[in-house]
Amino acid sequence: MNPFASIGRASLGLLSTTGMVALFAWNCILAMIRPPWYGQQIGRQLLSIGYFSLPVVGLTAVFTGAALALNIYTGGARFNAESFVPNIVGIGITRELGPVLASLMLAGRVSAAIAAEIGAMKVTEQIDALRTLSTDPFRYLYAPRLVAALIAVPLLVLIADIIGVFGGFAVATQSLGFNGSLYVQNTMDFITTWDVGSGLIKAAVFGFIIALMGCYHGHASGRGAQGVGRATTNAVVSAAIMIFAANYLLTSLFV
Repeated sequence: MNPFASIGRASLGLLSTTGMVALFAWNCILAMIRPPWYGQQIGRQLLSIGYFSLPVVGLTAVFTGAALALNIYTGGARFNAESFVPNIVGIGITRELGPVLASLMLAGRVSAAIAAEIGAMKVTEQIDALRTLSTDPFRYLYAPRLVAALIAVPLLVLIADIIGVFGGFAVATQSLGFNGSLYVQNTMDFITTWDVGSGLIKAAVFGFIIALMGCYHGHASGRGAQGVGRATTNAVVSAAIMIFAANYLLTSLFV
């Protein structure tokens, strides 16, 4: 009943979990940079993480860009600043909303799928079978997913940036009365290479987090269906929280 004992247990549990995640991430990084590399597994994960995630990322981006254009126009009309719609839509999508929203959608799709797959393999003792066959699970299971996420997520975010800007363009020209050529010209003049590049750096970090949380919680899942379900939920929640935290840290460095 001592409240300090509860606080101490929670603090020790947090530190213990942080240490285990850090050690797991270190082992994954070592597996990524040391041979052997499993190219077939990496290609399979590129399809799963990248290609099959295009629809959800594209839909998220186009509606985000459209809604952002409407909100900026409504707010800018109060100060006679409607002309800034293409500038703010472009920088908002490329630097912040594109990487963050696309990564959050991928956290719900990819982290959950990875955690469920690896958790099921653990429950059915397939991971133990890999070790019996002298195959390192970190190199065969976890490293390909991390490499694929590092490659696929920035590409998906780049596509999301293009689609999101197009969503704002479509709403501005069709509903808000903007001239199409002027809108495109203002967007191209205002967005810099660093705006896009900083968003892609964020995307690479977020991709690593998404795959890492899926692999870690799948690896640490309990036995049975409840353990796998809990691991899937924890993977999505932890990935989303870490994406927000990493986004703040990276934004503070890039500003």
